[in-house]
Amino acid sequence: MTEPLFREDAYLASAPGRVRRITPEGGIVLDRTIFYPKGGGQPGDSGRLEWDGGVCTIAGTVKGPADDPDAIVLVPDSEGVLPPDGAEVETRLDWDRRHRHMRMHTALHLLSVVVPLPVTGGQIGSEKSRLDFDMPEVIHDRNFIQARLGQLVDGDHPIGVEWIGEAELDADPGLVKTLSVRPPRGAGRIRLIRIGTGKAAVDLQPCGGTHVRATAEIGRVIVGKIENKGKANRRIAITLDD
Repeated sequence: MTEPLFREDAYLASAPGRVRRITPEGGIVLDRTIFYPKGGGQPGDSGRLEWDGGVCTIAGTVKGPADDPDAIVLVPDSEGVLPPDGAEVETRLDWDRRHRHMRMHTALHLLSVVVPLPVTGGQIGSEKSRLDFDMPEVIHDRNFIQARLGQLVDGDHPIGVEWIGEAELDADPGLVKTLSVRPPRGAGRIRLIRIGTGKAAVDLQPCGGTHVRATAEIGRVIVGKIENKGKANRRIAITLDD
């Protein structure tokens, strides 16, 4: 498997690793990585690899194939020179892009708190992100959502990671807000993201993505219009004001 360093520390912008193998498609599998693979609505990371005698630009990151599901595959650009099998490499993220994904992802968690309805879909981007809700009737207007999101961001609530067993999640199914994406199972435990602590607790839900350390790091969030995307589906998009 590839050790997912980003899961324990999302702020690692560089780290050493070793090439485990090169896939038939030309993807690079390392023994450990800071690169987040595309999934859960969050894009895969980009960046570069450096080794003695070579440099390779990484255009994206994906999860491994069915026969190696615990691998994380770095996808080089079309003109990249591949490192040799077994090479020691230094991995470097496109940090500005990743950090915007972290801010956006955390902001979407807050949006799911402000709009307490089942989530039917979502997408994280550097410039624009969105959640779709099972919302037959609009329960809040844009101005309310904008104001409440601003309050939660300004509250500077700490964000942390917890783990529970699969049986514990089964006993508390309300933790899962998404209808279309379920937490990965089979490893025996589920990763939770908690926003806030004690009486100031804001949110707790399963998530494998990357997030900032506290809500104030998100910065000002701008809420777009509420779009009708079906009989009972409403889409709310957000952007960052910087």
